[in-house]
Amino acid sequence: MTEKPNDVPDLAYWLALLHAPGVGPVTFLALLDYYTTPRAVFEAGATPGNIAANNGLTPPRIGAATLAYLRNPDWDAVEKDLAWQAQPDNHIITLHDPAYPPLLRQIADAPPLLFVRGKPDVLARPQLAMVGSRNPSAGGKEIAHDFARHLASAGFTITSGLALGIDAASHQGALDAGGATLAVTGTGLDRVYPARHRDLAHRIAEHGALVSEFPPGTPPLAENFPRRNRIISGLSVGVLVVEAALQSGSLITARLAGDQGREVFAIPGSIHNPLARGCHALIRQGAKLVENVRDILEELGAYNLGIPGESPPQDTDFGSDAAVGFDDSQLKLLSFMDFSPASVDVLVERSGLTPEQVSSMLLVLELHNRVESVAGGLYIRVNRRS
Repeated sequence: MTEKPNDVPDLAYWLALLHAPGVGPVTFLALLDYYTTPRAVFEAGATPGNIAANNGLTPPRIGAATLAYLRNPDWDAVEKDLAWQAQPDNHIITLHDPAYPPLLRQIADAPPLLFVRGKPDVLARPQLAMVGSRNPSAGGKEIAHDFARHLASAGFTITSGLALGIDAASHQGALDAGGATLAVTGTGLDRVYPARHRDLAHRIAEHGALVSEFPPGTPPLAENFPRRNRIISGLSVGVLVVEAALQSGSLITARLAGDQGREVFAIPGSIHNPLARGCHALIRQGAKLVENVRDILEELGAYNLGIPGESPPQDTDFGSDAAVGFDDSQLKLLSFMDFSPASVDVLVERSGLTPEQVSSMLLVLELHNRVESVAGGLYIRVNRRS
């Protein structure tokens, strides 16, 4: 451990306690309840006797390693955190700070500190979380993008986790609408994970915020990502699940949202699509079935900020097939396709076209993002954004 600096601001004590071994959010909050401030924790001398005698309250259970750390904190780590905060657009917000988001403060295991890069005022605005598969169908990504675009136009900040797939499509949809979006990460904010989202993260910080409960230098550890899900739901008035398998982090976020008293929305899909099964399970458990943006705005009407002169579309029908320039044969084939997987043989039988014609037309339709090939040599119809 390192020597205590001569002049230690209150924030430094918050950070020092954050770095204590064995002190997660629940223990941190218990120590706050017991001592009122992190400074008081350290000034008490951190001996079992002092802790047990304080205010007549039941003392938090802490181990020997934590007690040893409290006597000799890692001030070097604290200095690194403060140096990060000193950079432009970087902020550290404590639970006692008026800028701390009110909804998040209400959850039982609220993060004691938030590291924020970007615009911290976004955290207090009405947020709608959007989550889903990291490996979605093309149609799922399209739906996520479109819903995020429309909801951002209606005044909601779109909150997600910067992951591949539905998360990225949701962030991008909000940005394309000129709206705000917020990404809750499972790493320190001195790095971007996944690395391919570096440009996206930069845009999010410009038009919203990147948020983490983890200090700079925290790597992308597997256990951090389920843990950040409670923040995604805790910040938001509701959670929309777009595509999710039965065993997925998205369902964890939805469950946490329900436990936190948030609204849970789910978009149904084909019974043949394994990525729809998680959404169908949520709907059976009481989540609101969502077919268009109106379904969400009606439920969350009290939060609909609205933008004067702008009325977001209320469905996900993205334009006329004929307007793209398809010929009659291609339009005919498309009319025989639905949103469930079908083989070339099935499409030949439905349309009366030859296998060669069907294969050729499917290639053209796929290039125009009107159909998607899926596992097993099957094809499904997808919508096309205008």
